[in-house]
Amino acid sequence: MLPDTDELAEVLLDLAVPHEDINVLVALRRTVVADAGVLRLLEECVEALVRDMGQIVEYGDGLQLGHRVAEVPAALRRSFAAYVCVAALPHTSAYHRARGVPADVSRRTLTDLGRNMAVHRRRHGTCGVQSPQWLVLHFRGELYQLGRLHFQRTRLWQRAARELTAAGMEAAAGTLSLDLHIPDYLGPLTPAACDRAVARAGVFFRAHYPEEEYRAAMCHSWLLDPQLKRYLPADSNIVRFQERFRLTAQDTEPADTEPVQFVFGDPELPVEALPRRTSVERAVGDHLRSGGHWYVGHGWFPMPTGGGGGGGGDQGSL
Repeated sequence: MLPDTDELAEVLLDLAVPHEDINVLVALRRTVVADAGVLRLLEECVEALVRDMGQIVEYGDGLQLGHRVAEVPAALRRSFAAYVCVAALPHTSAYHRARGVPADVSRRTLTDLGRNMAVHRRRHGTCGVQSPQWLVLHFRGELYQLGRLHFQRTRLWQRAARELTAAGMEAAAGTLSLDLHIPDYLGPLTPAACDRAVARAGVFFRAHYPEEEYRAAMCHSWLLDPQLKRYLPADSNIVRFQERFRLTAQDTEPADTEPVQFVFGDPELPVEALPRRTSVERAVGDHLRSGGHWYVGHGWFPMPTGGGGGGGGDQGSL
């Protein structure tokens, strides 16, 4: 199921796994292959991940990798998802080739394993995979990195369909849609970079999923909280990003840990100690310190129908 020791190091490097984590994963390989129970679980996880490869899986269905990692011995728990991704890689690569996905798109999409592990090391100081379930989307062909943004093939759930219809685009539950996400460690979220990503997504999905029609992209993020405009200049990247979207709703439950996690790297940092080095840090921290809350907003824009641009998660430099 796994490459041998020498090849494993090269595969991990190609997946952008942080250099300081490669030796750890190579050394732990011996523990994985020596334990019949762990190998059996690895096989089960890979089989579940690649089953119906490319099909859009409803939330809660399919491989629940975040739950399965709890079944392995403690010494492997943090890293087990990385071995699942490596073992599934040949299946994912074959699917991408069959779809005609360009090699650079395939490579950059799957390097989110390394990005995820970098987030884990930043937060915990150890080797591990921060969000195992998130990576299932990449290795199943449900999500692609196209320039500055991630685009996830999905279907509207009932609430989102109602919101889109109320905002002027008639859509039923189950209608195909693209969910837009913002990867970390990928530079500023500039309007030009977002324009290029959206235009590229329009071309990409028409070329490689011609049987699927994507008329709209949606985003569900604290970045769409209108309160941010009270703190940031009109020409800031975040405000310009917000203005891509036709806002449809805002959650009523606070999501204060979301901006703390994505701006400062750790959702459990004490509010009173949050730094104030940038305008975004000051906005997030000062608002919380004043007794305010942040909320997840929901918005959409129509996808471009031709080869041109269009309107406009994990967060990067904002």
